Amino acid sequence: MAMDPNDFPEQQINVEITDDVAGGVYTNLAIINHSPSEFVVDFLQIMPGMPKAKVKSRIILTPQHAKRLLIALSDNIAKYEAAFGRINEVEPGGPIPMPFGPKGQA
Repeated sequence: MAMDPNDFPEQQINVEITDDVAGGVYTNLAIINHSPSEFVVDFLQIMPGMPKAKVKSRIILTPQHAKRLLIALSDNIAKYEAAFGRINEVEPGGPIPMPFGPKGQA
């Protein structure tokens, strides 16, 4: 029998963040893999003219935490779109849009 989330008392968590983490890491591509016990999300940075994309961060989640992240992200996207308008989607399997502007000319 599954437990009702309302059965757990509300708990506050004190969150600390260091200056180097607070600045964040820019990424424009994510690759997700999974096994029976975990989801691995690699966040990459790909730049124009560079043949390789570098992994900037790797997050490893339990399947339950991955699902909670999906729900939280879906909720936040809905709130964002309600405030700022629809986010245009990329066709699955289609090219990754890299709007870096026109190529430089000499």
